[in-house]
Amino acid sequence: MSIWGEIMKKIKIATPFITLGQFLKFADLIQSGGEAKFFLTEHDVHVNQELEVRRGRKLYPGDFVTVIGHDDYMIIR
Repeated sequence: MSIWGEIMKKIKIATPFITLGQFLKFADLIQSGGEAKFFLTEHDVHVNQELEVRRGRKLYPGDFVTVIGHDDYMIIR
């Protein structure tokens, strides 16, 4: 359960971190990495409850990502 009481999806990574742009693709929110910049201008994305607009933001295991209008996610190893 997420901190908002809903089911949280988990994104498993095999590397020490992924970028927010890579995350959006892994979460099936975009088709290609080139769409990340546009997606972030059109959607509110929060990393650990802070608004984030940088597609290069590094996400580590334990980070929480909320895409308003979509789902809540947790990065896991």
